[in-house]
Amino acid sequence: MSLSGALSNALSGLTANSRAATLVASNIANATTESYGRRTLELSSRAAGTSGGVMIGGVVRNTDAAVIADRRFSDAQSGFANDMQSFATRIETLLGESDAPGSLNSMYAAFENALTAAASDPSSTQRLKTVAHAAQGFATTLNTISDSIQAARTDADRSVSAQVSSLNTGLARVRDLNTAIADGATRGGDPSSLMDERQRVIDEMSAIVPLRAVARDNGALALYAGSGTVLLDPSIHRDPVEIGFQPHDPVTAYTTLENGFLSGLTIDGKAINSSNSGLLGGGTLGAQLQIRDTVAVDMQGVLDGVARDLVERFGPGGPDGTLSTGDPGLFTDGGLAFDPTNEPGLAGRISLNALVDPEGTEVWRLRDGLGAATQGAVGDASRLLGYSDALSDLDVPGSSSLGSGASSFGGHVTDFIAAVSAARVRADGEQSFTSARHTALKELELSKGVDTDAELQDLMQIEQHYAANARVMSTVDDLMQTLLSI
Repeated sequence: MSLSGALSNALSGLTANSRAATLVASNIANATTESYGRRTLELSSRAAGTSGGVMIGGVVRNTDAAVIADRRFSDAQSGFANDMQSFATRIETLLGESDAPGSLNSMYAAFENALTAAASDPSSTQRLKTVAHAAQGFATTLNTISDSIQAARTDADRSVSAQVSSLNTGLARVRDLNTAIADGATRGGDPSSLMDERQRVIDEMSAIVPLRAVARDNGALALYAGSGTVLLDPSIHRDPVEIGFQPHDPVTAYTTLENGFLSGLTIDGKAINSSNSGLLGGGTLGAQLQIRDTVAVDMQGVLDGVARDLVERFGPGGPDGTLSTGDPGLFTDGGLAFDPTNEPGLAGRISLNALVDPEGTEVWRLRDGLGAATQGAVGDASRLLGYSDALSDLDVPGSSSLGSGASSFGGHVTDFIAAVSAARVRADGEQSFTSARHTALKELELSKGVDTDAELQDLMQIEQHYAANARVMSTVDDLMQTLLSI
């Protein structure tokens, strides 16, 4: 080998060593950076007929596509479970622990106990006022729970709007990054940083909707929802789909997707199934739609059924014989008689009849009847006892949301509380399972990322190779100086 050939050989090695050292430094600096792909240098021998040496083929970004795909699906499943658990916990906390002051169960118990105490001394105005206060407190608790359920639906509607906006923005950014990566690859540049950014953008969207990425020409990626729906595919069309949604604020018991008052999702202007089992379900977007349109609606329906049962037990035909058909009973629908065709949202409107306002002077009507012209015998406890019996009677509820079995009013309250608690327990279990799986996949992904110990070992080898090439160049320099001095 000639001296110039040896010099060229060593120079190519020094160039490769310098580039490799830069990549190792970048790997170590970004060892904990999300979405960073470990870089390695692609080297090959120079073509035959040359003086030898190495040629840099490019920078390779090392990732495990299969692990990333599984982790992204886990992002969506974990996001769905977290949102459902948060909602279930929110409602259970609102109901309160059974024996906690202000809880639904304790407020109902206070109403029952107040009726019993008043029946033992019906002449006591103070005990009658206690009944009125307890009845009003229980109705107010139903109002609060109903309002909170609708507030949760409103929050879910806002979240859907924000997530749809994030999806559209993210898809547009992936499209632009696909273009930039393709341009960089065509010019022979290193698009690794752009690929890192693209992975980060996709990862941000993966909790909203389960995503699958499919490689296309020139380093581009196509994105598909877990259902197989095309979201972005440059081989089909340059632009991503446009996901549409119209928020509605506030959401009330009257407004549902089913009756057309709330917006569903669209793709490129075409309506799609907007449930969690639809084309874009499976992640946090599906969870918020599930809360807004199914879980919270069903919960409101049961609560309205409980309110209706209470209204009807104390209405005309009940223990108060002074009431005529069409009169509001002890519990009213916003001060009016309840209309069975207007059940939705009743729990938010139920109120104590103003005739027995605890701050007024006519609480004696609890004892003598809401329609009584004058006070009756102060020792007559029959109507108060009738109220207690009305709560404990096993009646078939008028609301279909409570089923068709006969039950006491207390049974309906207990069943509602138990159902909410059971939903929270199920949500806890699902959250624990998805969280454990997500953590395992995340750790597996990280294990295939940057290993700083291995990078430092590589750096030591690079240093040795650099020193060897430098020694060759120094030797060639000495030989050339010797030749020149002859």
